[in-house]
Amino acid sequence: MSAGTERLLGELRRDLADGGLHGSFLVRDLETGEEIGIDPDVPFPVASLVKVPLALATLERMRRGELDGADAVEIPPGRMTTPGPTGLSRFRHPARIAVDDLLYLSTSMSDSHAADALFDLTPPSAVEAFLTRWGLSGLSVRHTMRELTETPVERFGSADTHLAYALAVDAGTRGRGHRVPQLDVSHANSGTARACVDLLQAVWRSRQDPPGTDAPVIHPEVAARVRDLMADNVVRHRLAPDFATDASTWSSKTGTLLNLRHEAGVVEHADGRSYAVAALTESRVAARVQPGADALMGQVARRLRDELRARWAPHG
Repeated sequence: MSAGTERLLGELRRDLADGGLHGSFLVRDLETGEEIGIDPDVPFPVASLVKVPLALATLERMRRGELDGADAVEIPPGRMTTPGPTGLSRFRHPARIAVDDLLYLSTSMSDSHAADALFDLTPPSAVEAFLTRWGLSGLSVRHTMRELTETPVERFGSADTHLAYALAVDAGTRGRGHRVPQLDVSHANSGTARACVDLLQAVWRSRQDPPGTDAPVIHPEVAARVRDLMADNVVRHRLAPDFATDASTWSSKTGTLLNLRHEAGVVEHADGRSYAVAALTESRVAARVQPGADALMGQVARRLRDELRARWAPHG
């Protein structure tokens, strides 16, 4: 590592600390495999990032003919009233929705009620089995999204929501355990920034199995659909402002739970370069709304990408 890169990483660590964030970041050049990161192997509960492997597993089963995307699923009303959840979680009446449309709601809209309808078809253990088959490690899929709606936020009244965030900030352990089960990496759906980037690389560089090999890869049709779903992500306030331009596209999935703020995606530039980016963070500030934390995440990820891109630029 060059002295300049070491200085940059030290500066970014200080920026994160000053902003009340502890973060794990990794940026990888999908052409060369070069990467740069900050604590990329520290595990975090991944929250809604788990909806990407869920989409992959669902689409693979559709490709095999085990599921029909046109089949309608009966969805009970969610009737959520706490801030945050979107889509079916807020429905007041039952609905019938096709599996294919549930994929859009779950992945692009981050609708956890839709994700649970998909988990009912392909349970967490089956999703993790697909990841293992594809040679992707470091992501643990242990439970549905329903558990994420049973945090202290739902138990306190709206006037006391800050107490839930204070508990999230203060009740962790040195070993990444937590008194709140959804924030305990040994209980929650969990993973590392490196595991997220490995998954993104598999989706963006998917190819047919070469003749004469048994190397398992994500089928190109499955990978292409997931890329489209991530490109349609409607949550654009976190990393998107630092990566989406007229000369680049940003496709991603976010994850948010109590004091956790995550995003993992791929930026594709008009010159053909593409970079996988994963940012997993936890805030030490006991507040639900933290636009400064979202902006800081994007700035740190962007500077890491810029550093990696600069290594290639003189030779491009």
